[in-house]
Amino acid sequence: MISRLDVTAKATELIHELEAKHGELMFYQAGGCCEGTQPQCFEKGGYYPRMNDVMIGLAGGYEFWVDRDLFEYWKHAHFTLDVLDGFGPGGFSLETPLGKTFKVHYRLFTENELSDLAPLKRSE
Repeated sequence: MISRLDVTAKATELIHELEAKHGELMFYQAGGCCEGTQPQCFEKGGYYPRMNDVMIGLAGGYEFWVDRDLFEYWKHAHFTLDVLDGFGPGGFSLETPLGKTFKVHYRLFTENELSDLAPLKRSE
């Protein structure tokens, strides 16, 4: 099975730092509005996915949800969660006070990968 999500070592390190401070986490990547399409990190339960939003995998052991409309646009792409120094477009995510921002890099799946993707979980 081909994973839809990978996490860089730098992002994993930040996830562990946030976990130590905040406990269990979750990620949500919205399709626009205030935060653009920047992935956001919340305390688990700090954000509730909408009906039919998609959980594409685990980031550091924590669910990574994508807005249903954004997923339709990017369903043929692999996501790699990374982290950059600086501030993203908003301030809702837990890494913001640390002067960091999560970032996703995308690449299209190959035809072979598309035929062997890991199953998705949709919110109800």
